[in-house]
Amino acid sequence: MDDARLTDVEIKLTYTEDMIDELNRTIYRQQQQIDFLIRELKSLRDQVQSNQPNEPRNLRDEIPPHY
Repeated sequence: MDDARLTDVEIKLTYTEDMIDELNRTIYRQQQQIDFLIRELKSLRDQVQSNQPNEPRNLRDEIPPHY
């Protein structure tokens, strides 16, 4: 009876280790994606800031002509 319980615990441990390894791989991939998205966001911010004029804008210039 004790051998069967020990075998069950060993099987569960093996499945748990496999699951932890898979979760670690998933977290690693997600962190890579997050790092990539952070770089992309920084790049987009830099592009937007470089395209903005330095002088303040007049809101009347923003109104479409049909108003």
